[in-house]
Amino acid sequence: MATKGFKDFFCAVLVGFLLMVNHTLSLSQSNPSVENRSNEAPQQIPAFPEQTRVPSVQTQSNYSVEVITDELEYPWGLDFLPDGRMIVSQKPGNIRIVNVDGKVSDPIDGVPSVRYQGSGGMFDIKLAPDFNTSRRVFWTYVTTVDGDAMNCVTSGILSQDESSLDKVNVIYQIGPTQGGRFHFGSRMIFDEEGRLYVTFGDRFRAGRGEVQQLNSALGKVIRINQDGSAAEGNPFAERENALPEIWSIGHRNPQGLAFDPVTNVLWLSDHGPRAGDEINVIRGGANYGWPEISYGTEYNGGPVNGTGLTQKENMEQPVYYYDPVVAPSGMTFYSGDLIPEWKNNLFVAMLSGMHIARLVIDNSTGRVINEEQILTEEGQRFRYIVQGPDEALYALTDHATGRLYRISN
Repeated sequence: MATKGFKDFFCAVLVGFLLMVNHTLSLSQSNPSVENRSNEAPQQIPAFPEQTRVPSVQTQSNYSVEVITDELEYPWGLDFLPDGRMIVSQKPGNIRIVNVDGKVSDPIDGVPSVRYQGSGGMFDIKLAPDFNTSRRVFWTYVTTVDGDAMNCVTSGILSQDESSLDKVNVIYQIGPTQGGRFHFGSRMIFDEEGRLYVTFGDRFRAGRGEVQQLNSALGKVIRINQDGSAAEGNPFAERENALPEIWSIGHRNPQGLAFDPVTNVLWLSDHGPRAGDEINVIRGGANYGWPEISYGTEYNGGPVNGTGLTQKENMEQPVYYYDPVVAPSGMTFYSGDLIPEWKNNLFVAMLSGMHIARLVIDNSTGRVINEEQILTEEGQRFRYIVQGPDEALYALTDHATGRLYRISN
């Protein structure tokens, strides 16, 4: 009788397991991933099930898409003036103001010239948290020193007539990198205390060897005060031969930063090589692995760093990764109420992917559980997306006739 009871129990468990597998397969088949291309690195195995190619989702609410202007030249960053107009940085090296009706101003005077070569130029722009009283503007760009390129973080005071930036001052810069014409990173974001986080890339092969070194800002996120000094409480401040401004290390070419409005956790997007684009949750002092680990391959198809490792002790895993590449750039969490089903979703501007990704996140686990691609029909390389004061989403495209979109209900 005991043997029969065990057999019955075993059969019941087996049947239950098979039903669960069948249900999971049915869900997967009816709700496949938005990505249907072949993997560049099919031999690499995700560290957990939700790390890549999650099931697709589709917005059920109606929403509208409007092109405010297509008269921007390779726009890169955007912030909102107190009256709702937008201040926009353009990669060739100028800053303009865009009215809500799409009128684009002349370039603002007083902006230092940029090194517009390779992937370098002018990058992000942010208004100071106290802009209403200080009129202070921050932006990042690449300049040339002795023929080599270096990142700069700069601030200036916007004149009352908005025609010029005065008292321009470089508050932070990286030493020039010989031959480093690519991978500058350079997205910025302020936290609630007014501290500034800035991303820097690895300068392609020119600076890859410095990404894991604490005496270099290449491949790092830094956290600084508005005068450029290291913010108090940074994780490596007491470490010998370490830059006190470093917040996290092991990044390749990070171009997106966003704070989760629910948890206040910082998220980051990073370009992989041939595959291996990443979405990361950033913790102070953490190491995100590049170039020691990656879910991509080198451009010649070989293993990254000669090893092809995807996991290593004391190195963080991406919350989500892409294979093949989509080139994630700017991103934002949606906290508005115009489209309720988007609440607390993460939106990521994709360059080579030519769409905006909507990522649905399980707040209990912090993992991505669904993905949607929107604006695929526009055929645009999306550089940046941000929520406006009117709760609409605003997106920039990376073209000589760059567009500014408004996405609303």
